[in-house]
Amino acid sequence: MNLLRKSAVREFLRILIAVSAALILGFVITLLVSKQPVEAYRAFLLGPLSRFNRFGDWIEESITLTLVGLAVALVFKSKQFSLGAEGQILLGALVSGSIALFVPLPGYVRVPLGLLAAIVVGFLWGYLPGYLKAHLNANEIVSTLMLNTIALKIYDYFLIFHIKPPNAGYNASETFTKDGILPSFVPALPFLADLRARFMSQTNITVMLYLAVIAFLVAYYLMYRTPFGYELRMIGANIKFAHYGGINVKRTIVLAFAVSGVFAGLAGAHLAMGIHTKLIQNISLGIGFEGIVVALMARNNPLFVPLSALAYGYLRAGADIMERSSDVSREMVLVIQALIILLVTAERVLPVIQQRVAARRNAQPTPSLAEGGE
Repeated sequence: MNLLRKSAVREFLRILIAVSAALILGFVITLLVSKQPVEAYRAFLLGPLSRFNRFGDWIEESITLTLVGLAVALVFKSKQFSLGAEGQILLGALVSGSIALFVPLPGYVRVPLGLLAAIVVGFLWGYLPGYLKAHLNANEIVSTLMLNTIALKIYDYFLIFHIKPPNAGYNASETFTKDGILPSFVPALPFLADLRARFMSQTNITVMLYLAVIAFLVAYYLMYRTPFGYELRMIGANIKFAHYGGINVKRTIVLAFAVSGVFAGLAGAHLAMGIHTKLIQNISLGIGFEGIVVALMARNNPLFVPLSALAYGYLRAGADIMERSSDVSREMVLVIQALIILLVTAERVLPVIQQRVAARRNAQPTPSLAEGGE
């Protein structure tokens, strides 16, 4: 009983119940639409672990989701609702991919330069909605969505009219050379040669795995061990109190948006230089918005973002395998995936709604005795 009183244990049990209910509901739907529901759902639940290349797909997805989840969590912690990760990912992919294609430098210079360019463009593209919100009081949801559209058009313009080879059959760049691709996460050591060759032939798990670990540690340090993080959390807790406490609210909001763009830009570089090894149209496929789910599941805590990304990445990978290896249509796979996400995130959203309803009730004036007598 004492164990159940701990908030972490209760939180884990709530998430476990939500996930279990979601999986049961997903199986019920599979029963209704599939002639072989057990085999189809087995592919969904166990598919990412059934083959080495599928395992690699899961980890690759999770790396990208970790970086995007960190970007979203940083802004959400200050109670700002940014939807701008998608545009930051696209521009991060564009600049890093352009450097991978056109800068004639050796790999040990070209790859870090591409990552640095993605960080800078992500920071600058995040700075814009932060400035609009802090200094012009522009709605951050509208501004980030509009900037996403601008980033998409910029990406498509340069890809189609300046980067795509003239004889290409579809909108994509040439495949990057070895000097423009992120190296494998397995070091090039003689006693690891066989393992490295297997990973490189069947997966695209790169050194971005280590960078994602560094990223969430840096994000946690920024949020909980620096004055910037303290100011960020104070603004999220009570912006009026933050004003009275002498915090430069405008500067902190701008930095929150800008720093979040750093992680989203890195996610774009991972898609371009690590997974696809070329620039393609629709390179992000809306993954910037799915970072919102990752951040919500992690309660905007950077330490929990990798676990949340692994769980959600497993869900995405399993859904793709279910679609390819069973008679369940893609539309029904998306329905099952959406229901699972809805139930898991509702576990976090409902308490917030309940708190707001209770606060409104408490704020309502109670009738006096005299009024009651009348």
